Amino acid sequence: MDLLLILTYTALCVVVFKIFRIPLNKWTVPTAALGGVVLIGTLIMLMNYNHPYSEMARNYYVSTPIVPLVKGRVVEVPVQANQPVKKGDVLFRIDDEPFRLKVESLTARVESNREHLKSIEARLRSAKLDRDRAKELMQRNVGKQRDLDVSQANVDDIVAQIDQQKATLNDLQAQLLEAKYQLAQNVVYAPSDGHVVQLALRPGMIATPFMYRPVMTFIHQNDTAYVGWFWQNSMQRLAVGDEAEVVIDGVPGKIFKGKVTAVVPAIAAGNVQANLGLLDQTTAVRPGRLPVVISITDPEWAKYQVIAGSSGQAAVYTHYFHHVSVMRKILLRMASWMNYIFPFH
Repeated sequence: MDLLLILTYTALCVVVFKIFRIPLNKWTVPTAALGGVVLIGTLIMLMNYNHPYSEMARNYYVSTPIVPLVKGRVVEVPVQANQPVKKGDVLFRIDDEPFRLKVESLTARVESNREHLKSIEARLRSAKLDRDRAKELMQRNVGKQRDLDVSQANVDDIVAQIDQQKATLNDLQAQLLEAKYQLAQNVVYAPSDGHVVQLALRPGMIATPFMYRPVMTFIHQNDTAYVGWFWQNSMQRLAVGDEAEVVIDGVPGKIFKGKVTAVVPAIAAGNVQANLGLLDQTTAVRPGRLPVVISITDPEWAKYQVIAGSSGQAAVYTHYFHHVSVMRKILLRMASWMNYIFPFH
């Protein structure tokens, strides 16, 4: 960017010297050089501090590693690599027969235990009637205490059996719910609008629920952010809401309007973790860049093919020395035109 400004001033001097036929001597040449140093130096100082520019900018995106929650053999992969999919579209299916059989087995066991519980409850009702009759006979002084104790013990035993049966039934019902959940996980759906990249999954492969071995990578369509990495000397001027412009290397000659949505309050250069060793001076050798998140507001953005992760350049225009921003805008457009010349960019 500074080189463009110097070349522009040099070209202007050549034109002025040619048109006005100014002689080249020990007065004119040093005067032009000194004037260039003062003029360009002042412009660079005002622009870099008040309207910072970053030659390091990138479109960052969010990806999700797709990992199944159950293990099984893949039977279908209807999704295509690098093709748009909608939220809820099927990404792949796992053979559900083992999980379906488990659900059927547990369903049968639940029904069997439920019927068994009903029979025990019927026995309890009969045992309570026997106990009540024994109690009534005792009240009439024609019964035996032993008969009442036996009938009460029988009731208590059946109540204990019912409690145990209910616990078993609850456990089986919980297992059934888990089996149904696992059965539902045999079909994996797209978490949002987006597309799948590096698709190597094929029917017949075994998919496993291992977090570090995803079966495919899903790129979310709308979870993108354009970040410009600015030098720290412009830190005091940057603010949320500032006007910004973005250049994409893959879209030569085009400037996209935007707004600053976040000035990230931390940079990786000073990060310290609890399990890290002692710091030394090597951590401060290179100054970190300040990440600034820019939201593209230009409606023309949708008309161009911008690949996720594309690199580019960015400039932010603050409300300080606003008239100087014109020069920054000119230089940014010149940098955008240079994208047409691939070998020299």
